[in-house]
Amino acid sequence: MLARAPSDLPTSGRAGPSTAAILLNVAGFQLGWFACVLGAAHGVPWLGPLVAAPILAWHLASAARPGRAALLLAAAALAGFGLDTLLIRAERIAFAQGILLDGFAPYWMVCLWALFASTFDLSLRWLRAKPVLAAVLGAVGGPLAYWAGARLGAATLLEPAWAGLLLVGLVYAVATPVLGLLARELDAFATAERRA
Repeated sequence: MLARAPSDLPTSGRAGPSTAAILLNVAGFQLGWFACVLGAAHGVPWLGPLVAAPILAWHLASAARPGRAALLLAAAALAGFGLDTLLIRAERIAFAQGILLDGFAPYWMVCLWALFASTFDLSLRWLRAKPVLAAVLGAVGGPLAYWAGARLGAATLLEPAWAGLLLVGLVYAVATPVLGLLARELDAFATAERRA
């Protein structure tokens, strides 16, 4: 039997991360989401990244392959920056807080994309092998998240709002399975035993 690397998560006798790691990922994602959204809604957009940083650091430190986890998070952050910038430029959504350059996605949204990607290593790991289901859930969940963020005051859905939500749904119908497949390919949380 191979010895585990110190960064491997306990697996509770099954392949993949432990239940505790999965629950921590769910809680971390929710905490990060609310910090980013409510921070932006209340004029403190730096709060989200401040909360997200240790969550993402824990994610990287917990990975069996931290370099691969970092690649996933960076790819998602870059893609999210581009996709949210596209939504801004298409005049479907507007953000008032956390904008470093006019016409580009705010930094707290970029953090949300990295947090979202972290779920594909842990709590949404099961979805990685189901790209059609991932597309459907993305098409529904993406617009719901943006709608909730807008209702909380972090963004404005420009009229007609349904057109913006439709575009967000299309973006997430593609982005969700792509992130899942990338996470599956990189497999940053594969245990030492499974890698051998």
